Amino acid sequence: MRGRRIGAGTRASSALVFALGLTLIAGGSAVADDARADAAEEPGESGGVKVEPAPPGTMGQLAADRVATMTIREQAASVVMGHIPGTDAAALATYMSQSGIGGFILMGANIPSDEAGLAELTAALTADPAFPPLIAVDQEGGDVSRLPWDRLPAAPALKNAPVTDTAAAFAARAALLQRVGIGVNFGIVADVASGPGEFIFRRALGTDAAGAAERVTAAVSGEAGATLSTIKHFPGHGAAPGDSHATIPATDMPKAEWSAADALPFVAGIEAGADFLMFGHLSYTAVDPLPASLSSEWHRIAREELGFVGIAITDDLGMLQAAGDPAYVDPVANAVNALAAGNDMVLTVVSSTPATATEVVDGIVAAVESGVLSGDRLTEAATRVAEARLRLAAAGRGMSPCPSCEPVG
Repeated sequence: MRGRRIGAGTRASSALVFALGLTLIAGGSAVADDARADAAEEPGESGGVKVEPAPPGTMGQLAADRVATMTIREQAASVVMGHIPGTDAAALATYMSQSGIGGFILMGANIPSDEAGLAELTAALTADPAFPPLIAVDQEGGDVSRLPWDRLPAAPALKNAPVTDTAAAFAARAALLQRVGIGVNFGIVADVASGPGEFIFRRALGTDAAGAAERVTAAVSGEAGATLSTIKHFPGHGAAPGDSHATIPATDMPKAEWSAADALPFVAGIEAGADFLMFGHLSYTAVDPLPASLSSEWHRIAREELGFVGIAITDDLGMLQAAGDPAYVDPVANAVNALAAGNDMVLTVVSSTPATATEVVDGIVAAVESGVLSGDRLTEAATRVAEARLRLAAAGRGMSPCPSCEPVG
């Protein structure tokens, strides 16, 4: 299967049972009486109650139903992942409640000195445990590590180590995030970089396409069940020289050449079931002169040719603005154009203030009302995000984590 439908498969089984549980509880005493009657008629080995998994697609339907009750503004807010610095839990809780946004990315300035403090902070970000925000972090390890206590092997060592080492490192890394209530890791670099002179070399998991693909598969598989995994920076930073924090790297690489090499780690990550695909501010001029993050063609390729079914998210749109191109100086226009191109979430970190998220939400609403952005496109994006949030709720990720708890034997 190419990609993983959010809410489908073994990773979602507990979520689906949880959804059934909510249905039973909501039904009141009549449902409970029916359940007791059924138990009496069909006793089981453990006392008689028989629980069956919900049909495939149930979580998707729950998400669609929820989004259908949202206003345009609520949908618009739900597809925004925002950021403000600081570790003041009350300030962060206010930011989330006032903006109503669907996600928050933790940067270094948000990380307290220990796990207990970080767990308290993520709990403060979560106003509604039944519909928690997507709390994300760039926890690659090594050069890009927000958690100072993560001393696990990272790309510089893993790219020359057995593939099994990558699976083990990312499984352990995901467990660190799970302990503190972080549901999304922007941590798997699928770019191909062959030499140390390349910007992304130290962060890439392989020095060639085949090696990178194997390790991306291992990383995604390692994170499965503990955090929602992300592969980045699509369609690949290695072929486009330059630092996308300060410019828009470009390449004239033909699509056929890309498909034979730089695409392979992304194909592997999608095949392994990556939940998020982060689109880079990279221009492959032979395919589309626009940055991939704003390119409907690159989103079409990801969906139709590579089979990706998860959440498409931009790299930090503040980076695009910082590149200095007059075409991208308006952060609200960048967000609207990113959604129109096919992204399901828009992310802003650089230059983000407490007002930025609300301004972006206002801009998305105005774009839908004026017809610049399709209402169906917004609903599609909001539904994918809602499904991921319901998955995290079903797994208990909206509840306060317990870093000191011992695993069940």
